[in-house]
Amino acid sequence: MTRMFTLDRGIAPLLISLPHDGSHVPEAIAARMHPAARRAPDTDWHVGRLYEPLAKELGASVLRPQLSRYVVDLNRPADGHALYPGRSETGLVPIVGFDGAPLYLDGEEPTAEEIQRRVNEYWQPYHRMLSQELERLLAEHGRVVLWEGHSIRSHVPMLFEGRLPDLNLGTADGASCGPVLQKQLQTALESQSRYSHVVNGRFKGGYITRQYGRPEDHVHAVQLELAQLNYMDEDSFAYDSAKAIPLQQVILQLLRLCVGA
Repeated sequence: MTRMFTLDRGIAPLLISLPHDGSHVPEAIAARMHPAARRAPDTDWHVGRLYEPLAKELGASVLRPQLSRYVVDLNRPADGHALYPGRSETGLVPIVGFDGAPLYLDGEEPTAEEIQRRVNEYWQPYHRMLSQELERLLAEHGRVVLWEGHSIRSHVPMLFEGRLPDLNLGTADGASCGPVLQKQLQTALESQSRYSHVVNGRFKGGYITRQYGRPEDHVHAVQLELAQLNYMDEDSFAYDSAKAIPLQQVILQLLRLCVGA
């Protein structure tokens, strides 16, 4: 463990990256934020808890940060370029939350120098470790799948209209993942009837999916964005084990396809 992230190395050709699982905001930063923001409400709550037993069963590696996306968003490009030009989104170092409200007290927003410092101290080490683990698994197996595990509230008007589908699979419109694996995953989603789903809808895959997916080099990257109401209470952030169990079974089916792809 480091103060920035944990990596549990596995033996399967599968790396599960959970870049928004962390919720910690260092006190020096939190003191400059509005009280509501200090709770880091836009965390991908409990995705580590969802994925941990599945990773153990499959022998997958898991990379998880300790820090909140409010410190620096690990799934955004380090130069701050937009992922979805023309659409609302939060940035590399967010200054507003998903509700559009400011995160920082007046005059306390991070400067350009501070943003670069956060990139150097937090963003770069995570990506360096992610790259190294992918290369290790690729060298051992000749192929590897990077699985980006995400979740979000089912209603976020700033980002999308109406209610988000339960399961949102993204492969950068097929660029980050080979067609065979994408077809297998899509078929698996279509074969289950419990959860609504979409492939390459509002969430096509963030920076990590797009940057590291190189199917021509046998590195496949897939993002799964979950609607949080399927495994937790979205108001209290409390985990709901009864809801989570059937969801985990569907995710496990998808991950098995990745291991055997």
